[in-house]
Order: sequence, then structure tokens, then C-alpha cells
Amino acid sequence: MDKALTPPRTKPKKKATWLLLRNIATYLMLSIGVVIAVFPFFWMISTSLMTLGEAQGTRLIPSSIHWENYGNAWKEARFSLFMWNSVRITLITLAGELTFSVLAAYAFARIKFPGRDLIFGLLLSTMMIPAMVTIIPNFLLVTWLGRIGPIKWINNWPALTIPFMGSVFAIFLLRQFFAQIPSELFDSARVDGAGHLRFLWSVVIPLSKAPLMVIIILSFIGAWNALAWPMLVTNSPDWRPIAVGLAGFIDEAGQQIHLMMAGAFIVIIPILVLYFFTQKQFTESIARSGLKG
Repeated sequence: MDKALTPPRTKPKKKATWLLLRNIATYLMLSIGVVIAVFPFFWMISTSLMTLGEAQGTRLIPSSIHWENYGNAWKEARFSLFMWNSVRITLITLAGELTFSVLAAYAFARIKFPGRDLIFGLLLSTMMIPAMVTIIPNFLLVTWLGRIGPIKWINNWPALTIPFMGSVFAIFLLRQFFAQIPSELFDSARVDGAGHLRFLWSVVIPLSKAPLMVIIILSFIGAWNALAWPMLVTNSPDWRPIAVGLAGFIDEAGQQIHLMMAGAFIVIIPILVLYFFTQKQFTESIARSGLKG
């Protein structure tokens, strides 16, 4: 065979060296990203275990661990009251959002009615409206409803939960997932005499654990970390959530940085625990339910 027609061969050593350098660069960039992301969290925990003098200095690791900082922060910030308020608000919000989102998503995905696509498009368009723009209209609405209705809204659970029971993102995510369920399953359920509600409860919901878990996580984080809206619709600690309590404690604590960091870590513990037990379902839903439908 003519040597001029023979394709050039890549040198194995050169190729292996290039792959090694590329892998080293990739892992180096990922390591830098991990350090940048984790360092603030590490600094918060480390500072929460220091004395006041160490926290105001430049130390990164405490000379001795002071667990009592968490107890002091818990008592001084009245976290027991604010934590209980957050639990109540979060559970009520989750129950309402799951109920209304599941029903609305199923209607858009499986039930044909006039103007369905138009209504769904208008619903999605509201996601483009900044949340801050809706604060004043929502406040005026809940104030008006509190005046004409038998239930007090301001400084009570309705104002803190009902405006957040209809999530457009949750409806969109569930609708996309419900639309992927084979129609043959519904036909089989109809043959057995099941209606839409029975099919939704017995077939659709058991198959939709992954997206439901995503909604639970995101709704939990949103309700748990709510700050601006609760400060607007509450005027006493009776129903104020943990984020508002932490903000007030930071103002009162002043230069007590170690107690501030201890309080901040107490606030995020429930979120970390929830995500630790549900991360598998969270990533599975993002990978599967995405943009299809």
C-alpha cells in the first residue's frame, strides 16, 4: 500500500497525556467550585462554635467548641415560638398547594374543555411577573377579605398561607408529568368503572412521586424562608415565622456574631434534613419530567 494514502496515526502517549491534562483541569475547576460553594457554610458553622472574641477575629477554626451558643441563641431569639409558627404555616401551605396544584394539573393534562390551552398559556405567562410586583395587590386583597369575611386574615394564618396555595410552577411541572402517563391506563380504569378522581388518586398520584417530591421540597423552602410577606401581614410574634424571628434577632444581637451564626444554622437545619432524605427523588424528577408533553 502506498505510504501517501495511509492515514496518520495518533501517538498513544500524546493522546494519553492530553486526556490526563484535561481531566486534571476539569477536576481542578470542580474542586474550586466546591470550595467556593461550601466555604460560607463552613464559616457559619465554625463561627457558631466560637467565643465572641474569636468570632470577631480572623480565626477559621475555634480553639474549643462551644455548643452552648446554640442554646443561648435558641432562648434569646425565642426560636421555639417562631419555629412552631413556621411548622404550622409550612404544613398548611403544603397541603393547600398540593391539593390545588394536583387538581389543576390533572385538568390541564387529561380533561378536554373549551379554552384549555389558552387558559394554560395565560397561566404560564404569569410566571414572567416579578413576585415583588404582586405584593401590594395581594396585601390589599387580603386586607379587604379580612374586613368582609368572618375570618381575620391579617396577623393570622390565612394571609400567610392562602396566597401561596396556587403555584404556577407546580401546576406546570405536574401537568407535564401527567401528560406522559399512557392513555391506555385511563381507558382500563374507565372499563373498571373508575372516574377521573379515582384514576387520579389510584394511578396518577402513585406514578408521580418524583415531581410531587420536588414540589414539596421547593414549597417547603419557600414557606420556611419567607420574610418580606410575613413581615408585611403580621404585627405580632403570634404567627411570625422563623425567618422573621431570625431577622429580629440579628438586629437585637448586634455584634454577637457567634450567636447570629448559631441562629442561622438552626434555621436551615430542617431544610438540610428534608433535602438529605429526598435528594434522590428530586434529581430523578428533574431528569425525567422536564419539558416533555
